[in-house]
Amino acid sequence: MVIVTGGAGFIGSCIVRALNDKGIEDIIIVDNIRETDKWMNMRNKKYLEYIHRDDFLPRLSEFAGKVTHVIHMGACSATTERNFDFLYKNNFEYTKTLWRFCARTGASFIYASSAATYGDGSEGFSDEEDIKRLRPLNGYGYSKQLFDLWVEKELAAGESVPHQHVGFKFFNVYGPNEYFKGTMASVIFHTFNDVNRTGKKGLFKSYKEGYEDGGQLRDFVYVKDLCKVIMFMIDNPEVSGLFNLGTGKARSFRDLALATFAAMGKEPNIEYIEMPETLRGKYQYYTQATMDKLRRAGYTEPFYSLEDGAKDYVQNYLMKNYETY
Repeated sequence: MVIVTGGAGFIGSCIVRALNDKGIEDIIIVDNIRETDKWMNMRNKKYLEYIHRDDFLPRLSEFAGKVTHVIHMGACSATTERNFDFLYKNNFEYTKTLWRFCARTGASFIYASSAATYGDGSEGFSDEEDIKRLRPLNGYGYSKQLFDLWVEKELAAGESVPHQHVGFKFFNVYGPNEYFKGTMASVIFHTFNDVNRTGKKGLFKSYKEGYEDGGQLRDFVYVKDLCKVIMFMIDNPEVSGLFNLGTGKARSFRDLALATFAAMGKEPNIEYIEMPETLRGKYQYYTQATMDKLRRAGYTEPFYSLEDGAKDYVQNYLMKNYETY
């Protein structure tokens, strides 16, 4: 049995699809769907049961001895969330409980950290440097950093740990099943909708020397690549650690917009707009994952290029009325 928290969400539901494709159907989906349309991500999946996030921990003991993997993608991922007490309880304490369950029962624990832990990037983006130096810029990133630091202490103290424990610092993920995320959905998603609505896409002007308008750089990674890496971890239980998960190649927002226009079969029409002043002082102009650690762990598959990922996402999902993966 596999437990997937956040299993109705963007990344979690794609992982459930990958598990189904692998022949795994004894899955417990844990989430907090509320009034969203996340339930649509579950329609084409095979699983045993859906359990609400708040009801799951009281029932956790009934799964002891039955679960082989806990894949923990459930979290509040809004970088704008201001209630840190909520973030602390939901993203940190909840995750510690699942870690201890896996350590006690022998299940593997695979969880989502975040590239938001790197803060402004002044300390680089290496998953092999001292994580205590990192200074996240928002409460979400700090809540993820707190758990990474807690794991480091547990390992150093020789405490009981899951036999396999894998954390992933996800970079800028895009792909199907994200349509419910509103402003937090990927720029490809918003570009597709902006172009259909207005015929053009607005990108931020640059306020930093060395970067052209729309030239701000991100490591954009297709969600299907995340799923492949997680399936690799399931197949290789001897691998543990905290890993970056991007492509290792930064691309500009202009590149992303052009790839989306091309996938839609439309001529590019980009305008450059003022960045809100509230963002200008803390806006990241560059992120790029170092991927050597994951490669040394044995993962050899190539990653989607931005153009290929955008084409697959746009043509096979967005242009098909937001078809789910």
